[in-house]
Amino acid sequence: MTSRIKLARFANNRIATPVKLTVCVMLLTLFAKHSFALSNTSEWPNTDFENSSIDHSEIFSGGPPKDGIPSIDKPIFITTASASEWLKDDEPVISLTVNDISRAYPLQILMWHEIVNDVIDELPVAVTFCPLCNASIVFDRRVDGQVLDFGTTGRLRRSDMVMYDRQTESWWQQFTGSGIIGDMNGVVLEQIPSNIVSFADFKKHHQNGEVLSQETGIRRNYGENPYVGYDNINSRPFLFKGEISDRLPAMERVLALRNDDSTLLFTLSSLTEKPLINTQFGEQPIAVFAFSDMASALDQREIATSRKIPAAAVYNAEVDGRSLTFELKDGVAVDTETNSSWSIFGVALAGELAGKRLQQLDGGVHFAFAWLAFDPSADIFKP
Repeated sequence: MTSRIKLARFANNRIATPVKLTVCVMLLTLFAKHSFALSNTSEWPNTDFENSSIDHSEIFSGGPPKDGIPSIDKPIFITTASASEWLKDDEPVISLTVNDISRAYPLQILMWHEIVNDVIDELPVAVTFCPLCNASIVFDRRVDGQVLDFGTTGRLRRSDMVMYDRQTESWWQQFTGSGIIGDMNGVVLEQIPSNIVSFADFKKHHQNGEVLSQETGIRRNYGENPYVGYDNINSRPFLFKGEISDRLPAMERVLALRNDDSTLLFTLSSLTEKPLINTQFGEQPIAVFAFSDMASALDQREIATSRKIPAAAVYNAEVDGRSLTFELKDGVAVDTETNSSWSIFGVALAGELAGKRLQQLDGGVHFAFAWLAFDPSADIFKP
């Protein structure tokens, strides 16, 4: 067993459902204790470990070595029609739109690679996904005019992927986009708004959209989830050192909204009950959309057969200086001021405001344990 994926699959394949997650966590924790991340730095001759803003004891090996989980550096894109031959409608994708170009990055592929270094309409981006904390985040790869290429260190901190850039070999915390070790220590990457939605929603609203191809140059079991049952609400995170907050179940998915002063978390369990919310964040009127769904990427072995969870996002509820209030009509968001209808992407599909786009404000949907580990003072929205 040489990687966390193999350890997870070992437990899931050989142990009955009620106990397999517990045993898997024990295996991974035992493995981590004998794999302290910085005990051998010979593969990092260019990394300045003295220039650090974290406690190195918080970092563990996830099993694979540097680039053992290979990033996709030359992504190939295909049409939605071609992708439909292997990508099921309910499967989750990261949807990214830059100007008039929209691309979908299926989690069935990101599950095995975790990073895609891409350029979309001349904007260099890193599309990232850490399965262990369910963090899908897109970053601008530019720092002071230099374009960085990212790979995986094979290390984890607070159960979150630690990335590195190949230009300076600095280490970065994926969850926060912050440089934590090396020349880039203290630098924070700019996050680019993105959505996790079903492939069906992506196809419907981006007819000319492009989809990341399974032709990655590396053979993997795309479409399979090696972390079967990981997002069970009663399970615990892998390779997490320290106290887990008891404010929410560790594996509760939360939609996060942040500004310079505070963070507000919306639980997906509450959004299942109330899929459209009109509220305020500080002085800002906001709308929470969660009226579409998709398959969980971390439930069943075959992702397409997994249980459904909401696709959720937070939007600025103001358009051209006018504050809007939304309601659901036959499963579609409609604003009461103009009777325009809106998609899960915050785009007006019909009515007076057709073609207008709401500004997306959220920081993504991730597991509660991770948000509360990195931002313990976050507020939790009470419906």
